Amino acid sequence: MQYTHLGRSGLSVSRLCLGTMNFGPLTSEADSHAIMDAAHEYGINFFDTANAYGLRSAGVSGLGEGRGSTESIIGRWFAQGGGRREKTVLATKLYGNMSDWPNDGKLSALNIRRALDASLTRLQTDYIDLYQFHHVDRDTPWDEIWQAIDVAVTAGKILYVGSSNFAGWHIAQAQEAAARHQLTGLSSEQSIYNLLVRDIELEVIPAAQEYGVGIIPWSPLHSGLLGGVLRKERAGRRRLEGRAAETVAAKRASIEAYEDFAAELGHAPGDVALAWLLHQPAVTAPIIGPRIREQLDDAVRSLDVHLDEKALARLDEIFPGYKTAPEQYAW
Repeated sequence: MQYTHLGRSGLSVSRLCLGTMNFGPLTSEADSHAIMDAAHEYGINFFDTANAYGLRSAGVSGLGEGRGSTESIIGRWFAQGGGRREKTVLATKLYGNMSDWPNDGKLSALNIRRALDASLTRLQTDYIDLYQFHHVDRDTPWDEIWQAIDVAVTAGKILYVGSSNFAGWHIAQAQEAAARHQLTGLSSEQSIYNLLVRDIELEVIPAAQEYGVGIIPWSPLHSGLLGGVLRKERAGRRRLEGRAAETVAAKRASIEAYEDFAAELGHAPGDVALAWLLHQPAVTAPIIGPRIREQLDDAVRSLDVHLDEKALARLDEIFPGYKTAPEQYAW
């Protein structure tokens, strides 16, 4: 396994982050525990979850019990001992409503206190390594947010803080407010980032680099569309519906060229997509979200894929990215 620092921090994390959103809704508790054990065997020490994970999606038959159940699955895994908690850099998130009652969501000082304590209870631990804001809260002042975080850090309940789905100016706003309070501020930003969706190259990545914030890409295969979807479709192993079908219809030529290029390189498409992210500046660790053990095994292969400048240039031709703003749209 390869390791790097989380942003400007001294925290060492694996170059792949284990995402747990499937644990509960699509993956049984026993299988979830087996996947986490396997992740440790591979040397993956960075696990990501959220307090709201576990809720079944509409129309999806799954195993989840509701919001919070994924954290509970992880907590029962930690409770088995064997150094499971000590070997894990644990990241969780808050923001989404956990009930219909007021103050049970977003980033008020009250919800930060309550949500943090509830996550600690479900996760069966007394501290969170990386506590992340799952979305920007436009209604709560940053002075209030950072004061509540400072209380939690002082109490030893949080070590590092991260954001998710922030714009570049949100990162700047958060960091400047943290500086006023003489706090470290954000260590990471979790954004959607992959060959098909490269919008954060405009302003989020430049802001992250300026402030020493590590990027943790979610949906690195864009819901599987960069994992050889056309070949699976032709083989009858995948049926596309809804937004996935619309995306493939709009990007079929690019996806086909991409799959052909991956074959030319001698690698599976999903391995190339993950490897591309690992070659990008500011990226700390893509989040892989296996539903079954085999998907974890597949993802680890990407660490052995080296893309030279010629290969990276070809991928930019197939899936054009963005220059840093304002050069993208101005002189």
